[in-house]
Amino acid sequence: MARINCFIMRGGTSKAGCFLASQLPVEIKEQDYWLCRLFGSNDQSGRQIDGIGGGTSTTSKAMIIDKAVGINRINYTFAQVDTHQMTVDRKGNCGNISAAVGPFAIEMGLVDEVTEPLTKVTIFNTNTQKEIVAHVPFNKGKVVYQGNFVIPGVPDSGAKIQLDFLAPGGAVTQHLLPTGHVKQKLVGSVFGEIDVSIVDAANPLVFVRAADVGLTGKELPAEVDNNINLLQKLFAIREEASLAANIAIDRQQAKAIAAVPKLCVIAPSNTYVTQAGEIINASQCDILARMLSMGKLHPALAITGGICLAVAAKIPGTLVNEMITTNTLQQQLNIGHPAGVLAVNADVINQGHNDYQAVYGSVYRTARVLLRGEIDLTQDLGI
Repeated sequence: MARINCFIMRGGTSKAGCFLASQLPVEIKEQDYWLCRLFGSNDQSGRQIDGIGGGTSTTSKAMIIDKAVGINRINYTFAQVDTHQMTVDRKGNCGNISAAVGPFAIEMGLVDEVTEPLTKVTIFNTNTQKEIVAHVPFNKGKVVYQGNFVIPGVPDSGAKIQLDFLAPGGAVTQHLLPTGHVKQKLVGSVFGEIDVSIVDAANPLVFVRAADVGLTGKELPAEVDNNINLLQKLFAIREEASLAANIAIDRQQAKAIAAVPKLCVIAPSNTYVTQAGEIINASQCDILARMLSMGKLHPALAITGGICLAVAAKIPGTLVNEMITTNTLQQQLNIGHPAGVLAVNADVINQGHNDYQAVYGSVYRTARVLLRGEIDLTQDLGI
């Protein structure tokens, strides 16, 4: 393991180191150690100066893939590598990085059937035990990365990749409504009493009204990340929701499992200004969303968060459903986030007695190869 192959790829609004499982240690604890060393996570400054990590939650991610045995499917494991300490969180998936899985698998020769103009890649995410189908542009024997499709949060255009998240409900907790309630009250010494909806689709999210935590829903990352008192309140709500959803067994574990559930602050559609200074009019979106990711406000919106939000919008009685004034029966939901608007399609059916099933969630992303090369581990191994 002195040298291993590595791609660095952008998937949606995130960036990841992409690896073949066959080139990493089999034992998870050892694998996590090497990922932390590769990313430079032994850096209390959080800059990851001695590795390939980018010093933020959206740029310190890893994708590990291999070919499923006996079936035309790609196994994909997502790893969130901590920026400040030698820990890796594998509890949930990253929807943005999922957009890079199909292209990487084709590049590595792991996809048996490639077709033009689109190659369908069936992906099994081991974190959530869920299937994703990626429709990857393909032409003249190569993955097509260039195109005219633009997503908020990425400065350049690219080829459109459709991602279908199949049966996304219960991705982590095994239940679409982990507590059995569409809406409930949480009580805590830090935040008092607050209404929340906890929904698990693609990833579990706890939704809170912006007004209930003193926000408008139009905030940009710096306004939240620099507000220590606000963050403490939001962290406490997230941790209480983790206990309610049985994701963690105690508060210490709830703090340690930082990747899920994700906390999402929602507000009615309104005109706001993005990080890039673009004005988004109220008519362009159905709802505003600001999501925490690894302790900071996400600069855009996690794709899994967008899917969960779109699914929650179609479950009567959730905070999301109550807030949206547009017809929630329409498939597409337009979500206003700090970088722009994310359009998500979702379908939910009521099987009777308030037993809801999330059929699918679909989004469009772009991806790009940033680097192809080898990582040298000879110094770490003392060679």
